[in-house]
Amino acid sequence: MEKVAIFVDVQNIYYTTRQHFQKHFNYKAFWTQATANREVVKAFAYAIDKGDVKQRGFQNTLKNIGFQIKLKPYIQRKDGSAKGDWDVGITLDVIEMAEKVDTIILLSGDGDFDLLLQKARQVYSVKTEVYGVTALTAPSLINSADLFTPINEILLMK
Repeated sequence: MEKVAIFVDVQNIYYTTRQHFQKHFNYKAFWTQATANREVVKAFAYAIDKGDVKQRGFQNTLKNIGFQIKLKPYIQRKDGSAKGDWDVGITLDVIEMAEKVDTIILLSGDGDFDLLLQKARQVYSVKTEVYGVTALTAPSLINSADLFTPINEILLMK
């Protein structure tokens, strides 16, 4: 059975699905689709911790599906902007898991990950899959993946 590791850039998926579809991503539908006839070795969801009750409920839902949640504190800058970047953390975990699985599945539209997927494939001979909102996913990320799966109505909450 094919072994997979899943990496979800929660903020990216939240904002891109909300912006493009005005809907939330359906993690349970994704899990069913992405893991069919596959063994999940690890599944990480990277998020920002604002400490509110609704967010904790969402995190518990992800845990119940099978994700390990990784949190960073929410940091608001003096200018009102917020910081919550998980790029380095995701990169480190992908590199660590690449030698243990057959396929890396990344949920993000962030083009910063294109080099990561290329490197994982070159060094570890691992297949790479990306799920993202087509219009909001960097073309370089789409092109760097062995398989790109567009987020569509099937993967959105009704």
